[in-house]
Amino acid sequence: MKEHQHNGLERGCVQIYTGNGKGKTTAALGLSLRALGRGMKVCFFQFIKGGGPYGEQLIADRLGPDFTIIQTGRPGWVNTKDIAEDRRLAQEALLQARDALLSGEYDLFVCDEINGAVGFGLIDVEQVLELIAIKPERVELVLTGRNADDRVVQAADLVTEMREVKHYYQAGVPARTGIEM
Repeated sequence: MKEHQHNGLERGCVQIYTGNGKGKTTAALGLSLRALGRGMKVCFFQFIKGGGPYGEQLIADRLGPDFTIIQTGRPGWVNTKDIAEDRRLAQEALLQARDALLSGEYDLFVCDEINGAVGFGLIDVEQVLELIAIKPERVELVLTGRNADDRVVQAADLVTEMREVKHYYQAGVPARTGIEM
C-alpha cells in the first residue's frame, strides 16, 4: 500500500467546536469538505452515533476514497441509568480512533461528539488529552460536542463555541431529514 502523500499541512492544529447551539458536526463536515477539495484525506470518526443513518453517512461513498466515516456506539441515546455498555463501546471506539489517528493515512481527523462522550462518562478527559498529545504533527484534529472540558479547551489551538440564540425546536419543529440528520 502506497504511503499517503500529505498535501501541504506543515503543522496540524487542534480545533474544538462546542457549545449548546446547532452546527458543531455541520461545521466539522464543512471543514472536511474544504479539505477534500484540496486533496486531503479525511477521517470523520463519530462517537455515540450508532443510530442513523445520518446524511453524512449516506454521502460518504459519493465523496470517494479520501473520505472515511466511522460510526460507533449503539443505536439510540446513551443509557444514563447504566452507562456500562455505552462506556465499553466508547472505549473500544477510542482505541480504534487512536489507531486511525496514528495510521498516517489522514490529514484531517474529526472526533465527532467526543466531548459528549466525556460528558456522559464514557471517555475520560485524560484520554482526550492523550489523543491531543499523540496527534501527529501534520494532522489537523477536530473535537466536537457540547461542554468541552476546560482542560481540553486549554490544550486546543482554536475553540469555537456555538451559542443557541433561537431554535425552532422550541416552536415544536422536529428534527428534519437532510438538515439535522
